Amino acid sequence: MEKMDSINLCKTDEADAEAEAEAEEGMISDENGKEKGNLNSVDSVNILNSDIHAGNEGGGAEDINSAVSGIIDDSVKENSNLLGVIKPHSLLPQPEVPAGVAIIVSPGEMNRSQSMPESFDMPAIGKFFREKSNSLSSAITKRLSSMRDQFDDEKVVIKSESQQVTEFDLSGMKVIVNLKPPVKKLPGRVSFFSRSNCRDCTAVRSFLHKENLNYVEINVDVYPKREKELIERTGSANVPQIFLNDKLLGGLVALNSLRNSGMLEKKFAEMLAGKCPEDAPAPPVYGFDDDYEEQNDEMVDIVRVLRQKLPIQDRIMRMKIVKNCFSGGELVEVLIHHLDCGRKKAVEIGKNLARRHFIHQVFGENEFEDGKHFYRFLEHEPFVPKCYNFRGSTNDNEPKDVAVLGQRLGKIMSALLESYASDDRHHIDYIGISNSEEFRRYTNLIQDLHRVNLLNLSADEKLAFFLNLYNAMAIHAVIRIGHPGGMIDRRAFFSEFQYMVGGYSYSLSGLKDGILRSNRRAPFTLMRPFPSGDRRLEMAFQKVNPLIHFGLCNATRSSPAVRFFTPQNVESELRYAAREYFQRDDAMQVDLSKRTVYLNRMIKWYNTDFGQEKEILKWITGYLDATKAGLLTHLMGDCGPVNVVYSSFDWSPNA
Repeated sequence: MEKMDSINLCKTDEADAEAEAEAEEGMISDENGKEKGNLNSVDSVNILNSDIHAGNEGGGAEDINSAVSGIIDDSVKENSNLLGVIKPHSLLPQPEVPAGVAIIVSPGEMNRSQSMPESFDMPAIGKFFREKSNSLSSAITKRLSSMRDQFDDEKVVIKSESQQVTEFDLSGMKVIVNLKPPVKKLPGRVSFFSRSNCRDCTAVRSFLHKENLNYVEINVDVYPKREKELIERTGSANVPQIFLNDKLLGGLVALNSLRNSGMLEKKFAEMLAGKCPEDAPAPPVYGFDDDYEEQNDEMVDIVRVLRQKLPIQDRIMRMKIVKNCFSGGELVEVLIHHLDCGRKKAVEIGKNLARRHFIHQVFGENEFEDGKHFYRFLEHEPFVPKCYNFRGSTNDNEPKDVAVLGQRLGKIMSALLESYASDDRHHIDYIGISNSEEFRRYTNLIQDLHRVNLLNLSADEKLAFFLNLYNAMAIHAVIRIGHPGGMIDRRAFFSEFQYMVGGYSYSLSGLKDGILRSNRRAPFTLMRPFPSGDRRLEMAFQKVNPLIHFGLCNATRSSPAVRFFTPQNVESELRYAAREYFQRDDAMQVDLSKRTVYLNRMIKWYNTDFGQEKEILKWITGYLDATKAGLLTHLMGDCGPVNVVYSSFDWSPNA
């Protein structure tokens, strides 16, 4: 018996040494990679002694030796970082499974977590992250699926009588879904001829939208050559004219008659049952301009010679470097030799070139004189790089009538708004405009503004022209340089985005403050738009009409609705724009209890145009609806104090 004990003790000492070595290497981990504790020599001795004691009482020496041998064999793995786990003797009490755990994992089956391989290369790292990403995606998908199942169990309440709007109450969250009805697909084609700013055409367009019918609109203001086809098919130029395939249905009166009689759907089904024939009105051809008869300017041949013969170079004058210029004497000499004419005739030709804006005097002091005064061609002006209606060269064609050109500009832009703006014109689809055929034609049209003669415009024509040009430029500026987000961006938007019109550059600020406001300073600025002696001052209005502020839209939410004016009715249209503007709550409100009138801050910025506060309130009364006018009149008539509060201006885009 003593011999057996000595053998067992020797083995115990060996086990203790091996256990101590294992304890120095690291911690024992369970199958989840969590630390179980250090295996020290004291624990090993205690476990072995308990096994020996149990063996002496029950199983004898063989059971004890086998238990010790099994413990030693499972304790250490050769040349491995994985630590062995000592199995408890079978006669010891087994650990109980915690409550709620269904799977029992024996200690011998626990391994170290294999989330990261022991030896890896770069592809293994990528695989590791992919596996983790997939696990995360699966977890997110599972969570969203459970949330969706939870939402599906919620009660769905339909609160709207309309079949197109459904309201859901989901755990305190209200979701409104607009359901678009399916587009009615018919074998045939609906076409109608229209014009810009036509109320009947707007009614037809709204009806087709409401019925969700596909249609083709042919605006004869955008496509002028189609007007001849309209007259040939209908016998008149009146619009709208609706065609179902190649059959003429008529105008708005015929459409309303069929709709009131209940025969409209039947009529549409009969006339659009077959495929559209070839002799039906064809859809407009996009990407091609109508063939206008362009006529070259009578001076263009002389100008081409001068561009080649004149010594164009940088000069020094008045302590300034003047770039890309030539002297008046040099131009006269070239004309004398080329045309074989006298000097007086050459000077007259030079003056004619200046009047047609082929050349300009560098400092704008005169039209043209023979001598050492310096001149430059229009395309060499320093403002040209900022002009967004300039495409590499000036328009050398005979200048068009600026009044006709302005009306066509307004009609094209009105057609754009009818297709890409909300009904109240407060929200504009700038992306849709930028991709439209109408906008492409507009960008081609504004190149004809290079050398027009603005002095030929009447007062109403000039007012409508500059109002329309401002609104069109604002839309163009949003598309090209973006909407101004801050004070710095607004400077580029209002001052640096320019057009070349009549030989000179005009920015949005130049049009509004320089021309329409009689060259008055803009808010928060110290300088006037045009310096003294500027040739553009010839176009400035002598008296400021305060109504212009309600006809100009600078692409912001607080600005008036965008619109385009006609020279024949520009004054009445401006008054209507003012009445529409003051109907908005963000433009004007009256609080009798506080004796306060709330006005948009734009009124304060331009108080030099409107007058003092009492004058402003009295002036505004004439453009209010009956309710607001009554409140304001009552407030001003009781001889009490009236407070005027100016609300903040919303610079966010009207998109």
